[in-house]
Amino acid sequence: MHTKPSVTWRLLGLEAAIGEPEAALLERAVRRAGFAPEQVRGARVAHRGLDARRRGGERRLRHVCHVDLVVDAGPAPTALRRLERSGKARLAPARGSLLLERSAPELARGRRAVVVGSGPAGLFGALALAVNGVAVTLVERGPRVDRRGRRVAGFHRSGTVDPEGNLLFGEGGAGTYSDGKIYTRVDDPLEVPLLEELVACGAPPEILYDSLAHIGTDRLHRILPAFRARLEGLGVRLCFDTRFEGLVVDPGRPEVVRAVATSAGEIACDALLLAVGHSARDTWSMLAEAGVRFEAKPFQLGLRIEHPQQLIDRGRYGDPDASESRLLGAASYNLVCRAGDGVAAAHSFCMCPGGRIVAAVNEPGHLCTNGMSNSKHSSQWASAGLVTTFGPADFGPGAFAGVDFQRALERSFFEAGGGDFTAPAQSAADFLAGRDSADLRRSTYPFGTVPGRLDRLLPARARDAIARALIAFDRSIPGYAGPEGQFVGLESRSSGPLRMPRDRVTHRAVGFANLLPVGEGAGWAGGIMSAALDGAHAALALLTTGEVPSC
Repeated sequence: MHTKPSVTWRLLGLEAAIGEPEAALLERAVRRAGFAPEQVRGARVAHRGLDARRRGGERRLRHVCHVDLVVDAGPAPTALRRLERSGKARLAPARGSLLLERSAPELARGRRAVVVGSGPAGLFGALALAVNGVAVTLVERGPRVDRRGRRVAGFHRSGTVDPEGNLLFGEGGAGTYSDGKIYTRVDDPLEVPLLEELVACGAPPEILYDSLAHIGTDRLHRILPAFRARLEGLGVRLCFDTRFEGLVVDPGRPEVVRAVATSAGEIACDALLLAVGHSARDTWSMLAEAGVRFEAKPFQLGLRIEHPQQLIDRGRYGDPDASESRLLGAASYNLVCRAGDGVAAAHSFCMCPGGRIVAAVNEPGHLCTNGMSNSKHSSQWASAGLVTTFGPADFGPGAFAGVDFQRALERSFFEAGGGDFTAPAQSAADFLAGRDSADLRRSTYPFGTVPGRLDRLLPARARDAIARALIAFDRSIPGYAGPEGQFVGLESRSSGPLRMPRDRVTHRAVGFANLLPVGEGAGWAGGIMSAALDGAHAALALLTTGEVPSC
């Protein structure tokens, strides 16, 4: 048993051949750092990314990895010091924990929290509170994931939107019917603990280090019930198919929420985490009327583009041999076209290799698309959003002006498709040329497509930014802007257009003592992992930045 203190060194930029066993990589890392095998307590891959760049006119596919070595604290070997001086080794970032120590148990004893929303921010916020002894009730307007699947299937059969159980509302939030990407560009101490919770519930271990970590819609439907059981084991009370309908404040202290009004009656609380999601427009309006402050913020908007997966594979991998192709799987991309010549920047968003396009809507008369894929990326098609940023200067003053802007565009695209969730579509080549697409190929979009002039339906700012990006992206992936690329519109909810202002340290909403807005619906996150981190951090801040008011 080790009694000495340990230290974790991170070795950066180790190359690994496609298909090289992980054990061989770890052994190489130990040798490179100058440690004897018996000096190493543990070793793990901390990061793995694919490098498919051309060098000298040739493409040599390989993985670039970071490896963590846990060793006894003490003088570092000469080889490791050389790596540190050259920037190829450093101490690994500190790792956080959901379990607090010191005063947290005292603060939590007898306290009750309500969490509204079961997306990643709500689920991990509830977990962090429950692990530390808070009595948590989680309220979700939509159904459990198994019943949610049946309602989504009913929507696809009938074309009638269920406003409560759909691809946006229900257990897991909007991410349940997306690509299930869980990587983030931040280096957060809570990231690994949160990912380990998912692995314990059935996610693949590779999500702990893969630079393009992906779970897949099919796996998420198996992981969520296990996560639910984890919460129930900690005493969390889960209320599905229950609408959040209002705040009940203390008459003598209007800054304190003493209960929430729901479709199932009032639920008393000492703290409230609001994780309502980026499409809860009716909830936002209700909260604004109740005195919660909102402000406009920039958001992204554009179109979803679909290509044959083989075109993307060829553009990213070149012509790998058969064994490499099997190991590499479906290729993905993350492309950016910077602003210039008076045209706004644009970028790809939520790229789904081997996936399909879905109708991400929760109200009739509106059209919005998104992408999703299963864990095996088994479709022959790849899609991504191509989006640009709009801000208050583009859509007008007022906290809800961005919401009105979204709605107007979603209605116009719905009508252009024929008013039955059929989507207007246009080939990439015709979009650039400004002409109709007379011969659309079949799309994965479930309600079908009809020819439409998306270049005219979009605001000029978005049209010009996407057109410029198409030309740039075609240089990276030949054929991207050609007739095999097909736009299906509209992609309008890659992020929310408003924010609930809050204190940077305590996460509490301006003007409230115990209301914490979190996640995408509060304007403080932009994806599954960033929302999960935001919910967890807010929950821990509740227990470490002051007494929770007792109602």
